Amino acid sequence: MLYYLYRNSGGTVEYPKTRKEARETGGKYYLTGQPCIRGHKALRNLRAACTECLKEEWIKDNAKRSLKPKSEAAKEAGRRYYERNRAMVIARAQARPAEEKKAYKKKYKEENPDLYKTLTSLRRRRFRDATPSWITYKQKTEIMGLYQIAITMTKTTGEQYVVDHIIPLHGVNVCGLHVPWNLRVITQEENLKKSNKV
Repeated sequence: MLYYLYRNSGGTVEYPKTRKEARETGGKYYLTGQPCIRGHKALRNLRAACTECLKEEWIKDNAKRSLKPKSEAAKEAGRRYYERNRAMVIARAQARPAEEKKAYKKKYKEENPDLYKTLTSLRRRRFRDATPSWITYKQKTEIMGLYQIAITMTKTTGEQYVVDHIIPLHGVNVCGLHVPWNLRVITQEENLKKSNKV
């Protein structure tokens, strides 16, 4: 005898009502229609474990694991996974909602203040080294104007705008200068795609 379960997708899926029937039909799950000890009316696997309970345990274990420092073996496994699935990982990250990305970035920044201070200091030094001594006050004002335009466009459109160096300050084959004619205002998305290339 089969028990019918309605999925969120709108279709119906047939599941055996007992573990014995599931084993006989070669299924992985069965549905009794009775709640488990935690009150879930969910599928059970062949070990009679409620799938909703397993999900809850998995979430708890993951939360505990995330608090522990990663071993070198785990870091290496993560690097290997990234190398094998680079395109998929990037696509998944880009598909995340903007609010989720913003919250993650904010949390990371709060957890790593020293790193951000160092990066800011290095960026300022890079800009200072790439700014020629012969640049005029008017040209410096033009540069500041471009940064102001980027801020205004971000506020008006709701999309992040940045000032990009057309020829990167630290390019692969050539290095540009921090001068008005080497700067332009583009979206952050375009800037990330461009990366360190002309």
